Amino acid sequence: MDGDLLVNRDGVRIVSQSEPDAPPPIQPADNQMSLADIDTIKVIGKGNGGIVQLVQHKWTCQFFALKVIQMNIEESARKAIAKELKINQSAQCPHVVLCYQSFYDNGAVSIILEYMDGGSLADFLRKVRTIPEPYLAAITKQVLKGLLYLHHEKHVIHRDMKPSNLLINHRGEVKITDFGVSAIMQSTSGQANTFVGTYNYMSPERISGGKYDYKSDIWSLGSIMLTILACCIFFSVQKDPKYRLSALELMSHPFMNLYKDLHIDLSSYFKNAGSPLATF
Repeated sequence: MDGDLLVNRDGVRIVSQSEPDAPPPIQPADNQMSLADIDTIKVIGKGNGGIVQLVQHKWTCQFFALKVIQMNIEESARKAIAKELKINQSAQCPHVVLCYQSFYDNGAVSIILEYMDGGSLADFLRKVRTIPEPYLAAITKQVLKGLLYLHHEKHVIHRDMKPSNLLINHRGEVKITDFGVSAIMQSTSGQANTFVGTYNYMSPERISGGKYDYKSDIWSLGSIMLTILACCIFFSVQKDPKYRLSALELMSHPFMNLYKDLHIDLSSYFKNAGSPLATF
C-alpha cells in the first residue's frame, strides 16, 4: 500500500485515505486478462519513468498497449501514478484512450491500454511535416471532444498536451492519452498551481508559475495547431486565460464547421500519408 494506491500481484486498487486498512484487490474474474495471458511483441514508446510495449492477447489475438511504470520512484511520482489510474480506469470517452486493466508485478505497475495502431500525431508529423486545413479541422474537433469530456465530465486538466500525447489509428480516430501528469481538480474554482508538462506547448500562465485552469490545455491545443500549420513553434495566441475560449465554446468556432460539407476521410489520410501501421 502506498498512499491511495493499493497494489499486489493480483491487481491494482485505488483506496481513499479514510480506508487505510482496506482489503486487498479482488481476484480477477475469469473474463479478465492477466499478464500471463499476453505476449510482448516489441517496445513502441519510452519516457516518463516507464516504457510502452505492443502486446497481444494469447487467446483472442487482439493487440493492446502495455504501459509499464517502475515503482522505485519518489512519493510524489507514485501519487501521480495513482491519479493516472483513477482517471484512466473511469474514463469512458471515444476520444480518450481506454484503460482496460492494471496489475502490480515485480516492482512495477502495468497498465493495459487500447492500442492505437497509427502511433502518435508527432510520429505522423515527422512523415508529412504539415497537415492540410480540412484534415487539421477534423483532427482538432476530435481532440476538442476529448478535452470537453476531461474538463467538464472528469474535471481534469491534462497539463501536457502535445503531439506525442495525441494518438491515431487506422479508423481515423484521434484520442488523448498520458494522464501521468494530469490531476483531478480539488477546488471548486478548478485551478491548480503545480508545475509539470512540456515547455513548447505550455501556456504562459504555467511558464510564469502562476495559477492555471482548464484553459491552459486550450493554449496547448492552439499551439499544436499553429505548429502544424506553420511547421514551427508558435506563441502568438491569447495570453490572458480569461479571454481564451473553452473547449465547449471552441466546438462552435467557425473553423470547426468550415469543412463540414466536405467528406473528410481521416482513415485514408492517416494510412496513405503517414507511416505504415505500427501493428507489425
